[in-house]
Amino acid sequence: MSTASSRSRPNRRISSLQNSERASISRTTSRSRSKVAPSHNDVYTFALRIAYLHHLLQPRAKRKQWIAAPKPVKKQSTVMIGDLIQDFSLKNTKNGKFPHGFMSPLEKRLQGVLIGTERLPGYNDATVKRVFAEAYTAFTEQGFRRRMDKERRVEDLVLIFYSNATKALQKGKAPDDDSWKLLVDRHVALFVRIISNTLKDHGKGDDRPELMARLSTLEKKLLTNDQDLTASTADGPGGTTIEVIAPLSTDVKDMRMVQTVASMFGLRNSQVQSDIDANKNTWTEEAAINDLKAYQHCLDSNTKRTLRSDDFDIEEGYQAWKKAEIPDLSYMMAEILQARPELVKTSAGANKPLPAIHSNVSTAEDQAYSELAKSISSPVDSNSFYSFDQPVDMSALSLDEDDKAGREFLEQSTYTFIPPDPRAYYRAIIQYAMTFDQLHPVESPVATPLLSPKSMELMAELCVRWRIPQFTRLILILDVAAQKFLDQEIGLDELDTVFNWVKQPPVETKKVHSHSYSIGLPAIEQRFWTVQDYALYRQILSSLHDGLLRDLYDNLQQCYDQKPPNPGPILMVLEEHIHNDPSFSQGSEMDDFKNQLVAGLATKAAAVYRDYLEKEVPKNQEEWEFYHVIQLGTAVVKLCDRIKKRYRKNPEIMGVNPLSILVETMFPSFENDAGDLVRRIVHVAQTKQTEVGVDDGFTLYKELVKIRGIHHGHLPHLPFQIPVEDLLAEFVWRWIHTTDERIVGLVDEAIKQDQFQVRSERPDGHATDSERHSVSVIDAFRLLNQTADTIIDLNWSDEVQYAKFMTALSKSFGNGLARYCEVIDQRFAKEMDRLSPAQVAAAAQTKQERWMRLARDAWNNKEKIEPFQFYPESFVKLNNIEFAVQMLDKLESKMQVDRCAKVLEKFAPQGRQKRPSKYMFTIKIVEAEDLKACDPNGTSDPYVVLGDEYQKRLAKTRVIMRNLNPRWDESVDITVQGPLNIIATVWDWDTFGDHDYVGRTNLKLDPTHFSDYLPREYWLNLDTQGRLLLRVSMEGERDDIQFYFGKAFRLLKRTERDMTRLITDKLSQYINVSLSHEALKHLMSRGGISVASVTSLWKNRQSVAPAVTQLEVEEALKPLFAYFDENFAIMKQTLTDASMVMVMTRLWKEVLLAIESLLVPPLSDKPSNQRPLSQQEMDIAFKWLELLFEFFNARDEETGEAMGVPADVLKSPKYHELASLNFFYFDTTDNLIRTSERMASATIARAKAQAQAQVAQNNRLSAPPTLGASFNGLMGATSVRRAKSIMLSRNLGTMRKAKEEKRKEAQADPSDDMILRILRMRPEAGPYLRDRSRQKDRLAAAAAAEMIVRQSLAAGGPRFGANNLPRR
Repeated sequence: MSTASSRSRPNRRISSLQNSERASISRTTSRSRSKVAPSHNDVYTFALRIAYLHHLLQPRAKRKQWIAAPKPVKKQSTVMIGDLIQDFSLKNTKNGKFPHGFMSPLEKRLQGVLIGTERLPGYNDATVKRVFAEAYTAFTEQGFRRRMDKERRVEDLVLIFYSNATKALQKGKAPDDDSWKLLVDRHVALFVRIISNTLKDHGKGDDRPELMARLSTLEKKLLTNDQDLTASTADGPGGTTIEVIAPLSTDVKDMRMVQTVASMFGLRNSQVQSDIDANKNTWTEEAAINDLKAYQHCLDSNTKRTLRSDDFDIEEGYQAWKKAEIPDLSYMMAEILQARPELVKTSAGANKPLPAIHSNVSTAEDQAYSELAKSISSPVDSNSFYSFDQPVDMSALSLDEDDKAGREFLEQSTYTFIPPDPRAYYRAIIQYAMTFDQLHPVESPVATPLLSPKSMELMAELCVRWRIPQFTRLILILDVAAQKFLDQEIGLDELDTVFNWVKQPPVETKKVHSHSYSIGLPAIEQRFWTVQDYALYRQILSSLHDGLLRDLYDNLQQCYDQKPPNPGPILMVLEEHIHNDPSFSQGSEMDDFKNQLVAGLATKAAAVYRDYLEKEVPKNQEEWEFYHVIQLGTAVVKLCDRIKKRYRKNPEIMGVNPLSILVETMFPSFENDAGDLVRRIVHVAQTKQTEVGVDDGFTLYKELVKIRGIHHGHLPHLPFQIPVEDLLAEFVWRWIHTTDERIVGLVDEAIKQDQFQVRSERPDGHATDSERHSVSVIDAFRLLNQTADTIIDLNWSDEVQYAKFMTALSKSFGNGLARYCEVIDQRFAKEMDRLSPAQVAAAAQTKQERWMRLARDAWNNKEKIEPFQFYPESFVKLNNIEFAVQMLDKLESKMQVDRCAKVLEKFAPQGRQKRPSKYMFTIKIVEAEDLKACDPNGTSDPYVVLGDEYQKRLAKTRVIMRNLNPRWDESVDITVQGPLNIIATVWDWDTFGDHDYVGRTNLKLDPTHFSDYLPREYWLNLDTQGRLLLRVSMEGERDDIQFYFGKAFRLLKRTERDMTRLITDKLSQYINVSLSHEALKHLMSRGGISVASVTSLWKNRQSVAPAVTQLEVEEALKPLFAYFDENFAIMKQTLTDASMVMVMTRLWKEVLLAIESLLVPPLSDKPSNQRPLSQQEMDIAFKWLELLFEFFNARDEETGEAMGVPADVLKSPKYHELASLNFFYFDTTDNLIRTSERMASATIARAKAQAQAQVAQNNRLSAPPTLGASFNGLMGATSVRRAKSIMLSRNLGTMRKAKEEKRKEAQADPSDDMILRILRMRPEAGPYLRDRSRQKDRLAAAAAAEMIVRQSLAAGGPRFGANNLPRR
């Protein structure tokens, strides 16, 4: 059909959707469908007709029949069963009865016949099974069974079987039909044979030979007029075998589809049998042919008895349907004619129900049916009645459209097998079938739309016979299923199954007349549907959509329950089968549904929260606790987590987010209630003068933070109503204060429980570095980390408060580490200062005995100095400090110290900053010179005790043995709130008796004098002889996290350095002896170096400088190397690698100092009596330096790897200073003075430029990194190079950076100290040294004046003095 013609027709589909009254164009109306729904009886009758027709058209069974040859004897039609049984009974004896218990195996054998498992031939015929079924019923009757078990007579069984066989075969036969009589004898013979085989199978045949013979004789007599029962196909002698068609059974038991109809409508087989018997003369194959002929005429005449073009939206759809009908009708007629070939003649001749409108109709029809006859006479497959490949031309069977009388006759006539309204009847049968199959479910391997395979077979047959299109069939099935779903008779799974089946029905197992009955609904274009089907389909989708939305609403109303139903199946059906269908169109009902769903969920969420509130919070306010708020918050969070997890894949359902609605509804109420509860609880506690538990506060904070996170995620436009941090910060401060009070005690307890042993569990006792520190430091830092984690795990949102918490914790941590360092340092010093066994023995001697021992040792020249017996516990303590430094660095990184400091600095209040209330002075006791000799040998063993004006000891240095110019380089921190006088007393250590007084001096520490925070050096004259050099720097105590960490780091490093120095002091005595002038002189006199020879050098100062070989230079250091090896072996057993390198590095410094003292005197403004070395002596000193460098570096010869101290550490600034002596040592005095002046002038210029650059930097607590002149010692200015600031020691990174900057500064700013020390050995340089001393005084006065001027200029800004110091 052309496009133009299609467009010219009105769109009846749209009209049908807009006008609900348009029923005149439906197919039902076309077929004059009654307005009243078909009755139950009418539906049953037409279904039964089709089922019976299906039985009539079934292929006839064929069997082989034996035709015996004619015999001369008189032919008897049937055997007289009475005579046979009489003969059988006359010969009855005891052996003629069957054995006891024979009935049970016989019944099982009969059951095998009924179910088709009998192995003997001849028992699979349907008639045989029906006869045996009648007999089996009689045999299983209780009375007969008891009688047979008692009498056990075979003839009784045979007679009962004969009686039932006669009754079964005679049923349905005409009175004059005797054909069944011959079958009776055959069936009785079959029964006798099965008795014989049962006896043989159970081993009873040999025991009863007489019975077996009689049974064989009886079987032969019964087969007089029939073939032998063996499965032989060959012709026997005297007869032949022919193939005959078995007669068609008229028993309902043989009609499978009829039984399906009977079951579906709840009728007994006897009732259905009566209906069939009453109508079998009407429900014939000929009537079916007439129906098809009438349908063909109506189709060609465009009558209302078939679909018309008006039933379709477009003419193309009608033509496509009509074109498909013609071959289907041909197939159906051919099927009937093949089953009843004789109908070809009768149909082509008389008894035609249709009127002869034209004279040539009969001739045309005769021709059409003759073509069918030809097809039937020569089929392709004789066993199939669907053997027609091409449709027969049925055009001759049509009527003339102009013949109105014929059309009216066709429209008024009725069909035999097609109901008046096939569509309504078909829908009714679908409904009956679904209901029946729901009540009687049958398992099927193929998913069916709520129909069993038998029901599906009946539906397919009805669809074919009633000429219902495939799309109508599928839509009607879906319509019934939808109605059952809306009536809650089936569930979502069944509805989904129906939809899937409709979209893709399975392939028909039975060959139907058209392949279209296996096509799914989507494969059929909707424009080819009827208007009624399209409207019904849209109505189905709309009804299902409304019903599913109602179910979804009810489902989601339970989403906040503990175990809610799953909305997934509903959403799946909606999405896959409703929304994705192009026939479905959404309207405004979706917006209404969303609004109703949101309102319903909000109401449900409010109800759930009220339940939580009533359950978790007591009604009595006096009983309220944080626990109740926590439980309420926990319940809310758990519900949110459950909803989030439940809908994590699809957060929104039909545009509605259950979690967002829950948060929007529940959270504002919770926030208001929780805030009021917390305030009320705190108020009640304050009234009762009690405290709420800190742990409860922390737990509550965590819950509120979770709720706040959910709030911000779903309600970003609304502020969180609870000021969590403001309400609960008090609990954190209480916890921090409690921790601060307990931390020192916990550290003491950890030290108390520690044995300071290596924690090795290996059998060989070897411990790794990670096992060489003891449990006290582990416990201490576990405490610190757990304390920090408690605050970190809170995830405190207020950055300022969090930074303040960390600052307070860092202060507490510093106190704990200070306590640890103090106790460990005291124990370590006590262990290192203990007397040796020889000293303990000497202490018990009298004074005279001690003098005699000293004289004896001097006379014997005792040469070996034994290594100091270090305790392993002492080395473990050093390992602990080294481990503490590493752990503190990790703790600093965890606490994000720099970030906290930046936050506090960012949010610090603007304006004048508060002055510090405390100041920390760092006093470094550097050295002393020209001390008083207190020992008989002309030396002293000096140490310094530092105290305050209140006679409180502040610090005590180590003892430097036999030295009048000692160098300690030890620091101490002193915290003051105002000016404080300190007193430094120098003592001489004696092994026996009281220590001798050497001298005393004092210094006033006044914060106003250090308002510029620059370090200073003070040479303080002792009240007896000599002077003491102190280096003093000041920093303001800051409530700053970086300050506290820097203070803790510096304390740990200082403790580590002091402990290392105590270890190296035990070895430095032998180093100084081995690298002394006396050792050098002895080597020059070609004598080996030893303790005895070194002692003799004090007696004989004369030496000759002969040539010394390289070997002799190396041999001179062998005793020192051996001494190092012995001590290093002891240390290596306990010290970690890092601690070992640290000790060796410190020893290397002692070596450098010894070599330095060998080359030049100390720095001073006075000429020295020390003699310069000769070139040979200097070469020996540098050779010693080279050998010692290689010893401490310990490079592996094969790999080249440094096994000792790294080379870059050994090559320190002091090492480079010593190396530079080669350039100046033998230079003239004038050149040295000019070089010194040039270097001093350049240094002063750089210092002034740096000072001017820092003038604008006010409010600082420590010196800037590069501020101060670089003059050291006597020749330097008042201000010196900055000390180590606490802020530069806050972690290992800043410490390494400061150390590297110091190294670079030393390289970029060379000092003339070495030149001045060389000039001290030149008497002619005395005036120059004095000039430098006066220059130092002038610089000091200028620096003091500059400070006064700066303070005056700053009077308008931050004021200095009166303890009003600026703070950075």
